[in-house]
Amino acid sequence: MSQEAKRPVIGISCGDLNGIGMEIIIKTFENADILELCTPVVFASSKVASYHRNAIDKKDFNFNIINDLDKIHPGRPNLFNCWKDEVVLNLGTESKVSGEYALKSLDFACSALEKNQIEALVTAPIHKNTIQSPDFQFTGHTDYLEARFKAKGTMILISQQMRMALATVHIPLEKVTPIISQELVLQRIEDLHQSLANDFQITRGKIAVLALNPHAGDGGVIGKQDAEIVQPAIQKAFEKGISAFGPFPADSFFGAGKHRSYDMILAMYHDQGLTPFKALSFGEGVNYTAGLPVVRTSPDHGTAFEIAGQGVANPQSFREAVYAAIDFIKNRKVAQELNANPLKTKRKKK
Repeated sequence: MSQEAKRPVIGISCGDLNGIGMEIIIKTFENADILELCTPVVFASSKVASYHRNAIDKKDFNFNIINDLDKIHPGRPNLFNCWKDEVVLNLGTESKVSGEYALKSLDFACSALEKNQIEALVTAPIHKNTIQSPDFQFTGHTDYLEARFKAKGTMILISQQMRMALATVHIPLEKVTPIISQELVLQRIEDLHQSLANDFQITRGKIAVLALNPHAGDGGVIGKQDAEIVQPAIQKAFEKGISAFGPFPADSFFGAGKHRSYDMILAMYHDQGLTPFKALSFGEGVNYTAGLPVVRTSPDHGTAFEIAGQGVANPQSFREAVYAAIDFIKNRKVAQELNANPLKTKRKKK
């Protein structure tokens, strides 16, 4: 098999047209080294790409423009023309029009993923308000992809410092406690155990579970959920052979450096997990949706309207998301091969 044939094809949705999505895409793939590892296909339009390229003074960068996914060129940054409309861009501003085309890009990319025309999806940031429409009534990429691919996903943030997963994601804080149940916590732990094995090639990975309440409830003085819900879920996981531990009080867990001793951390709600994660890893983290039948990653930041079109956006997190997608494709293939041909153990004759 040739080197070109081995390169996985990575699909990329362009995100909000008025944000930094196209800028970080261009900056990532102007480096030829990454093109040795994958063949990218951006789902957007050549006119939008040209506008952004000129805005950030990257006129020497060129996409290989295609109108047919059979025409993907290995070793080149490809752009699939999803639309030919003239779209008025106002970089750095919220616009329902830019949200509409962000959804077009995402829809085309997901269709290609469903048809196995691409092997993974990396999503540039969308704006959760401007993308809302009758066709998109979700709080973000994760629940859209869950509905699209008919599977429950678990949001994991990955960096050199830690892997942080969330039991609940984009919901108001007042609704978190009623949602937390033994079944939910146990399911998240099981999903993370499976993801560590299949996606990260870590068998018997250690999972730390953070407490819902301050001080893990202090024996029920500050809430009984940790003793009555979280702890029993951890115990059930442990009885199934999963190395899950906790619940740990979240305030002291990171300050004491305990996060370095675990392969995965499960937080109960969004800010409990993302605040320490972004404090330690902002700009280099990757958002991964585990549990889906497809590979999807994204950078750990938003549209950054305030710097759009200025040429100063840092592509590091997006670049790491592409690298992660490449790794997950390879790891899943290895896991599939191992599961398809498990080693048989011979029983000793008595």
